[in-house]
Amino acid sequence: MSGVPAVQVSIESSCEKQVQEVALDGTETYVPPLSMSQNLAKLAERIDFGQGSDSEGDEATGGEPRDRDWLKQETEEEEGTVKFQPSLWPWDSVRNNLRSALTEMCVLYDVLSVVKVKRYMALDPVSQDPSVGKSPQVFQLISKKKSLATAAQLLLKGAEKLSKSVAENLENRRQRDFNSELLRLRSHWKLRKVGDKILGDLSYRSAGSLFPHQGTFEVIKNTDLDLDKKIPEDYCPLDVQIPSDLEGSAYLKVSIQKQAPDIGDLGTPWHVKLEAAQNVLLCKEIFAQLSREAVQIKCQIPHIVVKNQIISQPFPGLQLSISLCHSTGDKKSQKGSPERPKPDDHLYVLEHNLHQLMREFHKQRLSSVVMPHPASAPFGHKRMRLAGPLAYDKAEISSLQQTQGLLEKIIKQAKHIFLRSRTARTIDSLASHIEDPQIQAHWSNINNVYESSVKVLITSQGYEQICKSIQLQLNIGVEQIRVVHRDGRVVTLSHQEQELQDFLLSQMSQHQVHAVQQLAKVMGWHVLSFSNHVGLGAVEGVGNASAITSGCKVLVQFPRSQNKEQPKSEVVQDAKWTHLRGAYKEVHWSKMEGRNFVYKMELLMAALTPCP
Repeated sequence: MSGVPAVQVSIESSCEKQVQEVALDGTETYVPPLSMSQNLAKLAERIDFGQGSDSEGDEATGGEPRDRDWLKQETEEEEGTVKFQPSLWPWDSVRNNLRSALTEMCVLYDVLSVVKVKRYMALDPVSQDPSVGKSPQVFQLISKKKSLATAAQLLLKGAEKLSKSVAENLENRRQRDFNSELLRLRSHWKLRKVGDKILGDLSYRSAGSLFPHQGTFEVIKNTDLDLDKKIPEDYCPLDVQIPSDLEGSAYLKVSIQKQAPDIGDLGTPWHVKLEAAQNVLLCKEIFAQLSREAVQIKCQIPHIVVKNQIISQPFPGLQLSISLCHSTGDKKSQKGSPERPKPDDHLYVLEHNLHQLMREFHKQRLSSVVMPHPASAPFGHKRMRLAGPLAYDKAEISSLQQTQGLLEKIIKQAKHIFLRSRTARTIDSLASHIEDPQIQAHWSNINNVYESSVKVLITSQGYEQICKSIQLQLNIGVEQIRVVHRDGRVVTLSHQEQELQDFLLSQMSQHQVHAVQQLAKVMGWHVLSFSNHVGLGAVEGVGNASAITSGCKVLVQFPRSQNKEQPKSEVVQDAKWTHLRGAYKEVHWSKMEGRNFVYKMELLMAALTPCP
């Protein structure tokens, strides 16, 4: 062996990480290194907390110190590790603190056990002066009485202070600032001082009104309050005095009636009083304007103005009544005035339109007064002062000067409302009484005060694809109704209800005729002739066609060969004459099955179609 040459062997150092697994392909999986928290927990596991008491005994007897035992144990468990010096051990301070804490807990446990168990130590109470316990009962009562008197005196002083503060608040409430309330009134109403009085204005003169009523009210100080009594919650140091003819509440009653009616006379906060008085003044101005126009307008049927009522006749047999209802709130006036009519016949829309038209009238008067430029030009519209090709001619100027009054506008609106309600009632009555064909009405939400529109559809249930529905566009105006068909034809109807009803019935009849015509094409039948101009009413024997919706008669004609009831002729013996048409036979239409007319006609055509 000595002759063998030396072989150099290379030794690699071990991996820093331990190998956890070696895969089949030779891949090694290492154990991940410990984190700081895991390393700290590993070091804490090596601490022996029970070694402290033994090490103290060893030190007292002169044995080996605990540091050396710890190092010896470390060398036995893990070889090859670096030995730590006693002064460099990191957990020495932790162990010392834990040991001192354990000592304190043991001392506390001993103290608690001594206090709890009476055999170790007894605690005597503190001795008291024997003279205090032997004091007579009279002295105790006197001391209690003095203490109660002191407490009662304090309570009385506090109650006196509270009563004074409450009295001061009440006095301040009684003496509310009249000027601040007057300033609040001035922010809502126009006020002026005339001598020693403060007057306000209720009229609409600043908005363009020319009503001759003054409409003034006086502001006074409220002195009706008794200072000794409790102040009410709605107390106000300011009060207003309004004219007697503007007291109470008023409204304009606009109604359309079929019969002539009998003609007859029909303490709050300041803001409610003034608003009610201003409303009364506006209602009186509107009624005065309507009365003036009713007398000035010349028409075939003159308007009637009696006391507080204006009566007009928009349509024959109808009357438009505009009444001024003014209630002052007094019991005597309520007894003399007639009973208030039912609110069902009151058209609130026209009442609102009257107020709106009056405000527009005020606005026009304010905006119409424009200073001319140049100053020598006449007053009026700006375009009336132009010259050249842009100037107005005589016809245009006269059309500008001719404006409708308040009464004419409200009569036109009443006519439109009545005509619209009558049209709706006619369509609803036909839809409820006639089930075949079906009639539907779709009212437009966007309307005008003088014009409304409704779309009417006439359909047969279940046959909407075969026969098209009839679509009618009804434009309801003031005195007439314009009907626009699908093909653009326009029919003008008057305000008569019967005329509209007859027209709708004729359209329903035409729909049935067209439905049968389309059904015949589908079923393979040939239409020989048909007429759209069918009549209305009951079936007549003269021979003219009658409306299918009002009266229906279906006749069927068979060849002579299929008519068994007809006797054979001895004169005509040839068989070719038997193929001629025979007499008509009526079909019992009421006994036919089917939900509507078109369905029954389909069953009848199917039954009469010869088999192949």
